[in-house]
Amino acid sequence: MDQQTLTRTWDRMRLSNGIGLRVIAQLPEDKLDSHPIPNMRTPKQLVVHVYGMSLKGLVVGALAGRLEDLDEPAAVATIRTKGDLLRYCRECWDAADRAIAAFTDEKLRATVATPWGTPLTGSRCITAAEEEYLHHRGQLYAYVRALGQEPPDMYDFKNNAPEFQPRQKQGA
Repeated sequence: MDQQTLTRTWDRMRLSNGIGLRVIAQLPEDKLDSHPIPNMRTPKQLVVHVYGMSLKGLVVGALAGRLEDLDEPAAVATIRTKGDLLRYCRECWDAADRAIAAFTDEKLRATVATPWGTPLTGSRCITAAEEEYLHHRGQLYAYVRALGQEPPDMYDFKNNAPEFQPRQKQGA
């Protein structure tokens, strides 16, 4: 991956994140700590995992050269309302977005230490962040449906908030 590929990858993530935030906004406030799907995380736990570890942790950690484990239970404990949850998502997105802007081709190729001992490259961390985000966003769709809501179309980019629209017009 080089800077040009990173720009395209992050633009896709921006679009996906705009829809993801809309899905999270549909979670009923009184069900954030429920188990809509047995033997899986609560909606709040899943969102903290997606945004704290899979998005912010991988991207910011890759730029720093070292991934750190997130204390997910501690992060979950700080979130009491859906507003808190959405604020957490935006803070994690903003941190990852700032990190992306600081990447160089050298940082994308650099080795990143991991808590599990297998080093990755910066570019692999970015790819993993995208893969993890999309995988877990799919879980959020299942949660929203299990909680009686109809999530937005997965490709309804035109209804994203302006900051989650594509930064470049695509040519035909």
